[in-house]
Amino acid sequence: MLAHELNTYWKTVVDTIQEGIMIVDVEGTIVAINRAFERITGYRQSEIIGKSCTSLNCSTCAVARDVSGEHWCSLFRTETLRTGQCTIQRCDKKYVHVLKNASLLKDDRDQIIGAVETLTDISELIAKDTQIEAFRRELREENRFCGIIGASQQMQQVFDLIVNAAHSDAPVIIFGESGTGKELIARAIHENSGRKDNPYVKVNCAALNENLLESELFGHVKGAFTGAFQGREGRFEAARTGDIFLDEIGDLPLSTQVKLLRVLEEKVVERVGTNRIIPIDVRIITATNRHLSALVERGQFREDLFYRINVIPINVPPLRDRQGDIPLLAESFFRRIQLKSDKRIQRIGTAAMAALMRYSWPGNVRELRSAFEYAFVTCRSETIQPKDLPPGIIKEIYEKQGDTEIMPVNREEEQKTQLLQALQQAGGNQTRAAQILGISRVTVWNRLKRYGLKAKYVA
Repeated sequence: MLAHELNTYWKTVVDTIQEGIMIVDVEGTIVAINRAFERITGYRQSEIIGKSCTSLNCSTCAVARDVSGEHWCSLFRTETLRTGQCTIQRCDKKYVHVLKNASLLKDDRDQIIGAVETLTDISELIAKDTQIEAFRRELREENRFCGIIGASQQMQQVFDLIVNAAHSDAPVIIFGESGTGKELIARAIHENSGRKDNPYVKVNCAALNENLLESELFGHVKGAFTGAFQGREGRFEAARTGDIFLDEIGDLPLSTQVKLLRVLEEKVVERVGTNRIIPIDVRIITATNRHLSALVERGQFREDLFYRINVIPINVPPLRDRQGDIPLLAESFFRRIQLKSDKRIQRIGTAAMAALMRYSWPGNVRELRSAFEYAFVTCRSETIQPKDLPPGIIKEIYEKQGDTEIMPVNREEEQKTQLLQALQQAGGNQTRAAQILGISRVTVWNRLKRYGLKAKYVA
């Protein structure tokens, strides 16, 4: 292709480039742009060509006009290439983050005739960085313990039990409805214990049939059953010197319960297909959403095993019994999904938050997380509204409770009420109130000041 042909098609070439291109003369007057520049700035050619590039209000432009007015920009004085991040103002007065490169244009006699700038839109990258930083701040927030969120008194009691259980090798059993976060609690016990650097093994007792479950738990030798082409260690052996978490222990078959009882009492296992005894050093953590005492009465769960695993019980409250934690959990799930989503959803609307507070949450925390995954799919604006929530939530609120309007929740009032309740329970002692709320004493003092509470609460 000849040079004059290149000159003919240069406009097509630059319009294909994704970066915005702007050419200015020595006075800073814009003389040419490409289509990407129009997309980034919102200006059409007819609106911006002939105007000064200062119309973009670039945040880093070093306007250095000297006394004689010879140089309108430091680029023309220093004659150096500039690369940097900045913001420019679009035609709609909104600001956009860009990465800008600038260079001088010279003629055949090496005389400056203007400059060219390229603009790369990095707004989405900046937004992601902002979300990541917000997520990091959330991870440092005071209302969480080992990834478990909760400022309510019920959850503070659970956190205390986790710490106490972690310092013991006695069996722990976690009671709670489905979706309350029993596995998170089991993991927290492990990570706060002296066994934290050793294995943590999870087994779902409801996921396997009786034969497979015994092989999974205790292992098997070669030829123990059809398909056992080689020996395999069980989960108890794999968890040596660590913790094993038996989820849904209430679904354990009676025959397997007998073998588990021996493991607890004698600290040994036998692989399926052999009588060879293998000593183990494992702490057992179990969990169930069933009433084991009722199963014992019906003969579906061994009484001796029940008492053997029910040494340190931890009862996880359902979400409906700790409504004050709903805004904390909602904000956490919102930020996590926002971080992964391409949508520019910025906030939870007050009406939507009110709906979340009024719902009974039969699926507990897991259902709340799913509600936000649903909302991020259905939401078409920057704010999540009640209409964006799953139909089941809205149906219960409007039909069962007969509400015709959802009143907004005042988070500040909720927090103030929690503080007053904690202070009352602590007899006005700030240190004890801080322990109840799971926050620092300084935070208690700051909230007292913010809410203008009387000195009688200060102790």
